[in-house]
Amino acid sequence: MEDKIIEILKTEKRALTVHELETILEFDSVEQLKELLKVLNDLEDKALVFHTKKDKYMLFEESNSRVGLLQVTSRGTGYVLMESGEEIKIYPENLNGALNKDRVIVNITDNQAKPNEGKVVRIVERANSNVVGTIYFHKNKIYVKPDDKKINVNILIEKNYYNNLVEGHKVLVKLLGLNKDGEYNSEIIKIIGHINDPGVDVLSVMAKHNINDVFPKEVMEQVESEIPSEITEEEIKERLSHTGKDLRDEIIFTIDGDDTKDIDDAISIEKLENGNYKLGVHIADVSYYVKENSPLDEEALSRGTSVYLADRVTPMLPHELSNGICSLNPNVDRFALSCIMEIDPQGEVVNYDIFDSIIRSRIQMTYKKVNKILEENIISEGYEEYASKLYLMAELAQILRKNKVSKGYIDFDLDEAKIIVDEDGNAIDVVLRERGTGEKLIEDFMICANETVATHFYNMEYPLVYRVHGEPNEEKITNFLHLVSILGYNVKANLNKITPLVIQSMLEQLKDKKEYYILSSQMLRSMQKAVYDTKNIGHFGLASKIYCHFTSPIRRYPDLSVHRSIRKCLLNPEVTLETINKWEGRLPYIAEQSSAKERASIECEREVDDMKMAEYMEKHIGEEYHGIITGVMSFGFFVQLPNMIEGLVRVEDIKGDFYTYDESTFSLIGSKNKRGYRLGDEVDVICKAASKENHTVDFVIKGMEDTCKKEN
Repeated sequence: MEDKIIEILKTEKRALTVHELETILEFDSVEQLKELLKVLNDLEDKALVFHTKKDKYMLFEESNSRVGLLQVTSRGTGYVLMESGEEIKIYPENLNGALNKDRVIVNITDNQAKPNEGKVVRIVERANSNVVGTIYFHKNKIYVKPDDKKINVNILIEKNYYNNLVEGHKVLVKLLGLNKDGEYNSEIIKIIGHINDPGVDVLSVMAKHNINDVFPKEVMEQVESEIPSEITEEEIKERLSHTGKDLRDEIIFTIDGDDTKDIDDAISIEKLENGNYKLGVHIADVSYYVKENSPLDEEALSRGTSVYLADRVTPMLPHELSNGICSLNPNVDRFALSCIMEIDPQGEVVNYDIFDSIIRSRIQMTYKKVNKILEENIISEGYEEYASKLYLMAELAQILRKNKVSKGYIDFDLDEAKIIVDEDGNAIDVVLRERGTGEKLIEDFMICANETVATHFYNMEYPLVYRVHGEPNEEKITNFLHLVSILGYNVKANLNKITPLVIQSMLEQLKDKKEYYILSSQMLRSMQKAVYDTKNIGHFGLASKIYCHFTSPIRRYPDLSVHRSIRKCLLNPEVTLETINKWEGRLPYIAEQSSAKERASIECEREVDDMKMAEYMEKHIGEEYHGIITGVMSFGFFVQLPNMIEGLVRVEDIKGDFYTYDESTFSLIGSKNKRGYRLGDEVDVICKAASKENHTVDFVIKGMEDTCKKEN
């Protein structure tokens, strides 16, 4: 009926009463009237139909109202962004209780002199009714000061929580609604800890992004009663009596970071007589222990992913699984799902087998020691008998990478920061994260296994959660080329059909430019985000036609779902159409949930990194650094240091001239000397200020710091 009503309103091109709609629809019963009113209410809730003050209905797009996403500045002013690109300014007094990122309906002001201003009349969808903040007392009442500076409202705590609170407590609260004084009433969901307690800073950011550091009681009860610490002989016999294979005598090992405890993947290799390579990728069989719809499974799905922060890991699964029975630790029996691939000298998979197995990893290698072998030919103690295997692996990895690159694989080669913390979680150093030959080798092998598994399921037409990455928007690529031309470079690119090879060629032409890092980052921002989906559209960035995530089921729920697909469809000789259809109906939700939790974890990781970088710089105020300008705005420019810390040079702190922003050249230009600061310029700066609370770092140009101090 929804489609019929919308079609009628389009055809009539005017607002209609309920009676008029009844007549056109030829309704004549009370039941039909009730159904009509219900559908109209639903359409109104979805902001597809507008209900006028004269009790008529019209298409929302033809009304004086707009629906869009509210973005609020730290000063309290809001901007509602519509899909059309239209932007409506909302002053604080007209927000009507709406908060940052809420989806809202706004009425455009009647003032023709200010056609792009309005007021919020209804909140369609709350971005989040939960808020993290700090307790403070005022006039015998207890309030919460939100950590998010864009939530500029008074939040009042209900009186029944008063006995448990002191000033400085970090809390997670649920907003209940506005009271008569224009303040939000709220109830406490969780007392996170005191602001001065070690680790509470990170826990507060986690709570903001709905990332829980504690497993529910029923989950831990299941772990205690059902999850073993080791595999029994009976289990081994049972596995081998069906489809399982015993690989414990094969040379299999793992390569991970120095402090890795949750080991998903192990590898093996042989050179065959025909000149091909036999690569084994053995992945922890988490689905054997995490049964579908169990408390463990439901909690894992709600988390979606493990979250790796500066001073901690918040696992998707309890440590008894992630670091214990599921982790492919050395010298113990472990169940795995193995993907054995025969790869020719050109890097093509010519044969493969996917099966459940039992393995025993020989050694837990580290990237540092593997890189010593492969990059410097220095063999650490204990690695001697495996060196030949590593050299063979490096040989195959090079072939696989060359093959990928020939198809358009895009390696953005972007640096990442690693934050070093002390025992209390305080940031004591910020360094670049290493990405050597060993790291790339594992990446190449995992990509190969992921493609092989995905291709098998796609060809068999079995249901699967794919990892997809769509083609970039042509307009964004055109804007990128405009930026490149402003910097004085000419890049040849055929935009008639944007393929991975086209993007790869563009980056290759810029490889030797001093602004390459900035341009590579800008190009990455021009791309779509990779997500999970049950429909395969390929993975543009990897230049892969069919791709999934199979290799990290301890850390990612989509990988666990892929393992379930293998177990339900591939390893089950009696698979029925009913089983396939039921599983197929379940996967869209898993894909959507996993994508959402991945976004939340990325946002949380970025926010913690920004906070810890600012915390580190608080101890280095007044020190000199050399950096590169990575962004220019009307209010100043951002400077990035070699260790990835980024800070703002404010325009008011640039002395000796009056600077204005030139949007066409991404520059701040001086009115007198006509010189200025532009994207890619290298500058010497002094750390002027840093705020862990605000997650900000302020720089000033070297030589101008004394002037700033005098004026401040």
